Amino acid sequence: MIRRAVLDDAEALAGLSEQLGYPATAAIMRERLARILPAADHAVFVAEVQGRVVAWTHVLNVLHLESGPCAEIAGLVVDEAHRGDGLGAALVRCVIDWTRSQGFAVLKVRSRAERLRTHQFYLRLGFVQTKVQHLFELSMPDCSR
Repeated sequence: MIRRAVLDDAEALAGLSEQLGYPATAAIMRERLARILPAADHAVFVAEVQGRVVAWTHVLNVLHLESGPCAEIAGLVVDEAHRGDGLGAALVRCVIDWTRSQGFAVLKVRSRAERLRTHQFYLRLGFVQTKVQHLFELSMPDCSR
């Protein structure tokens, strides 16, 4: 079953986020969800199997001055025990429907260079690789967000 995420999904989403390589406590995930869920320019979908959340995806509206508006998948993870079951593809179909409902002609997704299986997954779904880039980060130790 695919549905919209709710605050009570925070613990499950945090556990899955860790599998994606982005650890977060349930409390932190709940804070993030509390900010994201009411936003009309974001959507979080979850997949349940036997009443347990085993996958999630987050999509949002993006507007860059240089490239114009689009939707972007900010994250997608399926529990290791359920990969290959079609849940990721089902979540992406929900994201595609949401993207269309928002009026966007383009849906983008970024994926780490080493995630070759993930790249193949997106290619099978019709995505086209358009560039390779590096991400640079500067930590702000005096800020709390």
